[in-house]
Amino acid sequence: MRTIGMKRALIGAAIAALAMNAPAAHAATATGTAKAKILRQITLSNTSDLQFATVISGATASTVAVSTAGGVTCGTGLTCTGTTTAANFDITGTNGAVVVVGGDANVTLNGSLGGTMNSTLSYSATNVTLGSTGGSFQVGGTLSVGANQTAGDYSGTFNVTANYQ
Repeated sequence: MRTIGMKRALIGAAIAALAMNAPAAHAATATGTAKAKILRQITLSNTSDLQFATVISGATASTVAVSTAGGVTCGTGLTCTGTTTAANFDITGTNGAVVVVGGDANVTLNGSLGGTMNSTLSYSATNVTLGSTGGSFQVGGTLSVGANQTAGDYSGTFNVTANYQ
């Protein structure tokens, strides 16, 4: 009986030794990828100002409208002469990127001899896709001219923005 017990003990020890030397379970591995997209910094420059031309005011209030293409509509009772231009802004950045443009909706023009006038602004685009040389957009506006508006040179500034979409 001792022999059987001894055999069992040896077999148990052998099984335990084999279990300890069994190969480890196979581990799985994978790789990940890190990515980044770099865009050139946007530059925005004004290449022409919004010019409402020379306006001779009348006895009634009216408006002067300059389209984003630069065309002018002179309101009733006003006389408009000279050059009109829409404001033009050039954008540079990453070729093929879409840029969202916008800015102030209104601007107040202050006269050199007193007086003020207000203009609502209009933008030629809300999105610009940049090409190899960049892109551009224009700003027009409608100027409210008062009855017998105070004479003088009027000007006012407005802000525009350009951000990657």
